[in-house]
Amino acid sequence: MSQHQTKTRNFLLAALSAADQALLDPHLERIKMVREQALVVPNEPIREVYFMEGGVASISSRSGGGRPTEIGIFGREGMSGANLLLGADRSPHETFIQVDGSHAWRIGAAELMEAVESSASLRKTLLRYVHTLFIQAGESVVANARHQVEARLARWLLMCHDRYDADEIPLTHEFMAIMVAAERSSVTLALHVLEGTGTIQSKRGRVVILDRDKLEELAGDSYGQAEAEYRRLIGPFGGGRPR
Repeated sequence: MSQHQTKTRNFLLAALSAADQALLDPHLERIKMVREQALVVPNEPIREVYFMEGGVASISSRSGGGRPTEIGIFGREGMSGANLLLGADRSPHETFIQVDGSHAWRIGAAELMEAVESSASLRKTLLRYVHTLFIQAGESVVANARHQVEARLARWLLMCHDRYDADEIPLTHEFMAIMVAAERSSVTLALHVLEGTGTIQSKRGRVVILDRDKLEELAGDSYGQAEAEYRRLIGPFGGGRPR
């Protein structure tokens, strides 16, 4: 097994075969990530791809220059710039670090795509990840249309918990409002409801997960399909904090 494959905490890299990992190894550089760091700038060519080892990255849309809307998130199970695999060199959506505290493996977009062109198995694995992103985005649409804000918030908290090492997650009310497509005041009320059920504790700029099982009950069928598909196609993920 290659050096990076044995040491990486990125689930997607770890799922690659030794041969595919060897294609990427010479081009991978491990760097520290910081909150609000831009990974993809809207409508600009994507020159670098990041395979995160922790934290949470947000993919969002800011239509008409207004308030951003969350489209999806990823952490150690994924990578930035997934649209490169579909033949697009840029995206109208912004990707940035929302919850920091970890590192990522950085690779040039050209080097990644050269490796993808030379290996059908590498392309297949990475496209499977793109498939799970599509499912996550679809779940978000359904959740926003059919579920109350409390269930939507429970879903996003579970998703952040899947990608973070601790039960106490640094999340601002502003970010949570973007996550669930609601006003900040609605998020504050939803947090009070979740606290009343004993599932979480809300602190200033932080949320502590107290009872994950109850949180999953509150989220209902709005959570779980993308995570199940990731487990089926790529490897273990979701259903609790990654180890």
